[in-house]
Amino acid sequence: MRIDRFLSNLPRFNRKQVRLLLVERRVVVDGVTVSDPHHEVRVFSQVRVDDEVLQTGKPARYFMLHKPQGCVSATSDPQHPTVLDLLDEPDKDELHIAGRLDFNTTGLMIITNDGQWSRRLTQPQTKLPKVYWVETEQGIGPEYALAFRAGLYFAFEDLTTQPAELQLLGPTTARLSIIEGRYHQVKRMFGHFNNKVIGLHRERMGPLMLDTALAPGEYRALTDEEIRQV
Repeated sequence: MRIDRFLSNLPRFNRKQVRLLLVERRVVVDGVTVSDPHHEVRVFSQVRVDDEVLQTGKPARYFMLHKPQGCVSATSDPQHPTVLDLLDEPDKDELHIAGRLDFNTTGLMIITNDGQWSRRLTQPQTKLPKVYWVETEQGIGPEYALAFRAGLYFAFEDLTTQPAELQLLGPTTARLSIIEGRYHQVKRMFGHFNNKVIGLHRERMGPLMLDTALAPGEYRALTDEEIRQV
């Protein structure tokens, strides 16, 4: 929200008073004096006028989790354990998942309370790659890479997938890089060749690599540098 709108929404200030506060440089957001009415205020921002705190802000939280098999990518589920059940953190109801994984898919999962940040990580428009290790039931031929690079038509959504890169690692194993997150996309891409995916593991999302020190079910907070990279 813009700072002028944030202040105008408070019953104590009218628009003329808000303009004056900004011109007189009496407004401080996250320790920085602001005069631009378009300056962005987020739920994590601290906002002060003179020495009075109008919004205390709350800490943004970012976690990397190694998702195990048999775990639901949801905040709650009546039948199965969820990825949030693996976190020993307060106020877990404020957190959300950035990029879900199927029930038996393993690997990197990002959990945060920063919606704007997580959208940058997951939206196709940012073109940040999601990289998966894939194992299939049958052999993977050279025609797979050509088809994936050209894009595959998904009739259910009436769309063609964005170009994807496939690196063959073995007869039935490969590394796949996609920039989308369509429903069961990886399995459906290999299903185009009637080849069943029997193992799927997400290694990377954009600049964020799964920490190899994390065992399945373990997690850690992201570093400041990892957060800034997104």
